[in-house]
Amino acid sequence: MKKFLLTLAVAIFSSVSFSQTAEVGLLGGLSYYLGDLNPGIHFLGSRPAWGAVGRVNLDNRWVARVSFVRARVRGDDSKGNTNDLRGLKFESRITDIALTAEFNFFDYFTGSRKNLMSPYIFGGIGMVIFDPRYDGVSLRSLGTEGQNVGFEGRKPYSRIAFTIPFGLGIKYSLNRRICFSGEWGLRKTFTDYIDDVSTTYYLDGASIDPANTEQVLSDPTFLHKPLQERGNPTTDDWYCFAGINVTYKFRLYNKNKCPNKFGPEED
Repeated sequence: MKKFLLTLAVAIFSSVSFSQTAEVGLLGGLSYYLGDLNPGIHFLGSRPAWGAVGRVNLDNRWVARVSFVRARVRGDDSKGNTNDLRGLKFESRITDIALTAEFNFFDYFTGSRKNLMSPYIFGGIGMVIFDPRYDGVSLRSLGTEGQNVGFEGRKPYSRIAFTIPFGLGIKYSLNRRICFSGEWGLRKTFTDYIDDVSTTYYLDGASIDPANTEQVLSDPTFLHKPLQERGNPTTDDWYCFAGINVTYKFRLYNKNKCPNKFGPEED
């Protein structure tokens, strides 16, 4: 992870060295999850998300962007059109950091009097920190698939994973300094444990002690046998953001020393 953060810093510095203007601002909207407890219903169980975003304008088409988002995601067998016999659910705090490149379909820069709006797409690399819980209880610490007892050689999973962020949006120049954007972004993760569900059960449900939280949360319905399917380990989890961001533009260099490559309208 240290190598990732170093790469992120180098990429941002390199982008700044070739650009003239930057934008910083805030973002807000909704977050939701797709995985074993919600295979495909977009916006199901959406929760508020917020964060910060910074853009470095390389030219009128290409933008380097870094974002930081805090959010919550959740899933519930009783609401996700999945296997109700499992009785599983979770809620997780999400910390998302992403470095992406934006491509504007139209010639655009904040402050233009001519090209006020442009749709755009974005993609890049990122990381996520997550913490799946059930009614406030940490599921990872309980080892709900036998990680704590080494069942089938399983070990506790990492709470940090790499992501591939991508999506689309539209941006609008409100005035010479302020840009308003609306976008929908997806995160393909490299973990199957955002929801703490991946492989098989490890206990005989009939022998679970109702007073033992660790055992109960591994199989809340007491119906399953060891090695019976609990999740699908062949597919990793996803999470998504949809919302708006507002940024303020400023110059990186003295305008008397730098040529204006963003057109005569730029201040």
